[in-house]
Amino acid sequence: MDFFVKIMGLRPGMRVLDLACGYGRHALALARRGYQVVGVDITPCYIEDAKENAAREGLSAAFVLSDIRDVTFESEFDAVLNLADGAVGYLESDEENLKMFDTIARALKPGGGHFLDVMNAEYAERYFPKQGWEIGKQAFAISMFDWLPETRQAVFGGADFVYGQPAQPPEIALGNPTRLYSRAELREIYAARGMEIIDTFSDYSGTPSDQHHIQLMLFARKQEI
Repeated sequence: MDFFVKIMGLRPGMRVLDLACGYGRHALALARRGYQVVGVDITPCYIEDAKENAAREGLSAAFVLSDIRDVTFESEFDAVLNLADGAVGYLESDEENLKMFDTIARALKPGGGHFLDVMNAEYAERYFPKQGWEIGKQAFAISMFDWLPETRQAVFGGADFVYGQPAQPPEIALGNPTRLYSRAELREIYAARGMEIIDTFSDYSGTPSDQHHIQLMLFARKQEI
């Protein structure tokens, strides 16, 4: 929260659109800070949970059940967020994935900003296939990533080993392909929609983005009329 609020120059009272908001963890956090927030997600139980929490806390946050491609906001928001992938690259084809960026550009006021947090295609091209592991508080997790160069998609699979339970050989199936983008591709995509990338990062500490970091975060701005 602190990082992108600072980077984007957000001020309390501004209107923020959180796309693929999930159960509203970011949207609710922003509403607690005094922003007027709208969250959009396609999963009914996430939206219901977010609405219940907003009502319980009396927050200025609204939540909409919708496919992002069907969102019709126009020049209404000071900022749009796609965090933790924000469903970018999840759709059925390149053409459909680009509709996400149409929604973003259309929803922003002139001069409004977009913050994007996705996996970096330049990293995937260089380092996938890749295996990883993580020690959590309740389980040990392993993960596998592969790269499909023809479609510029990453595929992911993983397994969890819960502490205290007998370990079994995992069945890891790679699936759910996600279209990834490079910084150069994103510059073209934004430019075609009247937007400009202001800066890119690899983490929420502000490390500059490059091909050696798996995360790609960027701040883009819609051109003033």
